Amino acid sequence: MRIRTAVAEDWPHIWPFMHDIVAAGETYTLDRDLTEPDARALWMAPSPARTLVAVHGEAVVGSARFARNHAGPAAHIANASFLVDPAHAGRGIGRALGERVLVEAEAAGFTAMQFNAVVSTNTAAVRLWTSLGFEVIATLPGGYHHATAGPVGLHIMYRELWAGQAA
Repeated sequence: MRIRTAVAEDWPHIWPFMHDIVAAGETYTLDRDLTEPDARALWMAPSPARTLVAVHGEAVVGSARFARNHAGPAAHIANASFLVDPAHAGRGIGRALGERVLVEAEAAGFTAMQFNAVVSTNTAAVRLWTSLGFEVIATLPGGYHHATAGPVGLHIMYRELWAGQAA
């Protein structure tokens, strides 16, 4: 597997699994009926945002994007989002994307990364981000209306980025 910067030609390969993940209503705080044009504008946003893809053979099997979380005096804090094609889950793609995003965000000058909305029932993601040095700094009880579990917690997770920090 290799990870590289996404190009426009990657979008038709990202959209099908992004659509399925968002429509499932279990992990993303996006409208379940998100349109393809809106999804593309969000995921493939221009610089200073950055989108990466994980490629296995010729197949795009995952993607990540990172950008500043806020503007102005808070622009040094990054935010990131991740998608792994469910057909390729459990193969280390999320970890590889997470590690790469942390390195690239630090190289881009960010001093920390904040995830604004990690669904508490997404235990694989919580476990992954915790293993990469993130901590849950707050949870909104019932902040997410899970498609099958009903109202569940929505975690805010945080990690500093600096040379020497374990990734």
